[in-house]
Amino acid sequence: MSRGTTPVVPQDGLSTRERRLRPVLIVHTGEGKGKTTAACGMAMRAWAQGWSVGVYQFVKSAAWHSGEQDAFKVLADSGRGEVTWERMGTGWSWTRANRGPENKADAEQAAVEGWAHIRQGLAEERHRFWLLDEFTYPMAWGWIDPAEVVEVLRQRPGTQHVVITGRRCPQVVLDLADLVTEMTKITHPFDRGQRGQAGIEW
Repeated sequence: MSRGTTPVVPQDGLSTRERRLRPVLIVHTGEGKGKTTAACGMAMRAWAQGWSVGVYQFVKSAAWHSGEQDAFKVLADSGRGEVTWERMGTGWSWTRANRGPENKADAEQAAVEGWAHIRQGLAEERHRFWLLDEFTYPMAWGWIDPAEVVEVLRQRPGTQHVVITGRRCPQVVLDLADLVTEMTKITHPFDRGQRGQAGIEW
């Protein structure tokens, strides 16, 4: 659809080119697999355009290593486009050993500090493309105010595209988004007791 005819013609006085340069907010949510994977595909497209790309993970811990991170390191080293990859969370929600109240408080603080870091980066137009991976969770858990997120994203300067992934995205964020995709699980190997595997889950 990016080069095709749209079903409506907005009466906003903008040219087709001007509309194509408008920044978009994208949300990948739902119970199905593939939210981060799809968002990383978009990030790769952004990198191919020579844009600065920022990937910020809010839940996965530093011990969790993904193939996407390795791939983007290679892309960044190529010199064609800048890629920043940072982990904000402590991973407490994913590992049984880290579910105590102290670790939860640490995770909340890490998420709050991570959002402050991103908020400043948006104001500075640090990246052209932002991937806020699993950012729905700290909002759903009450650690970060969705209304504040909406206001910051609505007021972001320039042409900064933002993709948010994760389950249970707050409705106010969905209402602001330009593109929302809900991943729906039909079947999954986990349902048959099969564990995750390299190249598929990470």
